[in-house]
Amino acid sequence: MYNHDNRIVVTLDAGGTNLVFGAMRGCEFIIDPVTIPSRADNLALCLQSMVNGFKTVIDLLDEKPCAISFAFPGPADYKSGIVGGFLPNFPSFRDGVALGPFLEREFGLPVFINNDGDLFAFGEAMAGALPEINRRVAELGGERQYRNMLGYTFGTGFGIGEVIDGSLNLGNNSCVETFCLPSGRDSSVMVEDFVSIRAIVREYRDRVADAPEKLTPKDICDIADGNAPGDAEAARESFRLFGEAAGDAMATAVTLTDSLIVVGGGLTGAARHFMPALLARLRSTINTIEGEQLGRVQMSVFDLDDEEEFRRFALGEARKIKIYGSDDTVTYDPMKRTGIIISRLGASTAISIGAYTYALSQLDRAEDKENL
Repeated sequence: MYNHDNRIVVTLDAGGTNLVFGAMRGCEFIIDPVTIPSRADNLALCLQSMVNGFKTVIDLLDEKPCAISFAFPGPADYKSGIVGGFLPNFPSFRDGVALGPFLEREFGLPVFINNDGDLFAFGEAMAGALPEINRRVAELGGERQYRNMLGYTFGTGFGIGEVIDGSLNLGNNSCVETFCLPSGRDSSVMVEDFVSIRAIVREYRDRVADAPEKLTPKDICDIADGNAPGDAEAARESFRLFGEAAGDAMATAVTLTDSLIVVGGGLTGAARHFMPALLARLRSTINTIEGEQLGRVQMSVFDLDDEEEFRRFALGEARKIKIYGSDDTVTYDPMKRTGIIISRLGASTAISIGAYTYALSQLDRAEDKENL
């Protein structure tokens, strides 16, 4: 939708150590990134770093940007641009900072701040997985086109974003979350404790008494692949449990939203080890109190990274049926279906595109209202 838009939006990748600034036009970066230390423990210095970074980027551009848009860790009132609460990477923001209004005053530009999971989902829905899926479905002769997408990020935490009918769902409180759902393994424990980097490392350590002190999911993936010394069975089980927990949370969300799913984040490099368990959970069954069995998800679930499964997803069970009392026909496809796909953009790029397209969509919406 915005792939050929000429407007420029300035972006920020906000980390506790560094702030990385950029600028996008047509869903592509147009300058080299500008990196400045965050100084996140000192509010005045951190805000000055942001001002310096945005000013440096704007000075490099050949025309004035139309907005500033970026992801910032929560909790936050994103609609108002206010960040505050328990922020391990930005302790100086804990008491609440009107970050959006501050930057709007500094630069005279509209400022949009969102959660990284939200922007990941929006980027994939606008210029990533969703348009790719719809294009491929059409090329295969399928008649359905899809508008709803859930985006999940696998990494330090378990993030989510929700796009419904082409619009980002921010909720009433900027609080669409998945990390705090009860885990299927232990309903008293939040699911993120089983779907995160720390979960994979913990599960491996619990099974291997002499595991190295410093261990990463990449190390455990290498062990699972047989490319590094260690307990391959324990490594594979660590990823299997990760996939099972993620699939359980996704089953709840996709049932409530009737969406497709895209997954991103550093851990997707090990998808071969967790995706079978994740899919099995999405495809599992549940019972009524009388013992009747039905699907955990009320749709057929397809692995959209598998060519044959994608073809079945695209074509479904479409057939022509006659309109009663005439020879005219309509297409009827009784198959309810959803699917899951691994991000091609990567989480970082999808988040940046999400920030870019979200800013432009909000500016366009405001302009449409003015013209009514």
